[in-house]
Amino acid sequence: MSDIPSQNLGFVDSSAALINLTLADKDYTIHQSPTILLQARVESHGSHEAHIIAQLTTDEVVWKITPLVAEYLAGSGNILRSSGVLSSSSGVLELGCGISGLVGLAVAPTVERYVLTDQPYVARLVEKNINENLAVLSLKPSNSTSQKRKGRIPAGQPRASLRFAPLDWEKDEVTARLTGDDAKRSFDVVLACDCVYNEALIQPLVQTCVDVCRLRASDADAGGPAVCVVAQQLRDPDVLEGWIKEFHKHFQTWRIPEEALSEALRLNPGFVIHIGVLRDAT
Repeated sequence: MSDIPSQNLGFVDSSAALINLTLADKDYTIHQSPTILLQARVESHGSHEAHIIAQLTTDEVVWKITPLVAEYLAGSGNILRSSGVLSSSSGVLELGCGISGLVGLAVAPTVERYVLTDQPYVARLVEKNINENLAVLSLKPSNSTSQKRKGRIPAGQPRASLRFAPLDWEKDEVTARLTGDDAKRSFDVVLACDCVYNEALIQPLVQTCVDVCRLRASDADAGGPAVCVVAQQLRDPDVLEGWIKEFHKHFQTWRIPEEALSEALRLNPGFVIHIGVLRDAT
């Protein structure tokens, strides 16, 4: 693996309240909260590097890597699709979705159900972004520019199953209620995108991944173990090492080869995707 690049946390445009993105020929409008970002608490450590210590700031804007991950995971040719990890029958739970819900907006139409989760304060903007982008959640393409622009879906036209549920990694209990469906008791895939940037978050994040994957044990209809997918832009070697050690305690772990990533992701030095299956689930 090449050296981890030294770089700041990267955002698409941290000063914009509204950003427009095009992924795989679909247009998305995302509302951000840059005023909260400007209130970030920052403290300096011995290395003189600034570290954001409030998760609040990172949740309120769109990371640069997020659109690239969303496009990759939604595509039909990636290794997660060809291996059957992601399919049209998959139930997906995303951890730390942030305000945009962009990965969910892109992936939800390609799976059976998708649940976005994050801190409760994120809910208002996530719901706003879901409603703003209803057109891309349509399971049938629309030729109407006005409907696409205004985010409407014609009456009776099916839409992807995408919802938000609050989940605090340190405080909340992981239960089957997260599915939002009495007939479903677990998820096929647990996804975390660019959530590993702070040592303090490592243990609660990994434990939450474990708890969600363990829902399969009480699901008589489950077809196999849940798969945990962690996509991240590597910024700090100490954080990466700490996460790998903690994750590997609980999960059999594989890394997606660089050549299996999209060209756009390969152009981002230090980007990796790891896949894990609970050790006690196999």
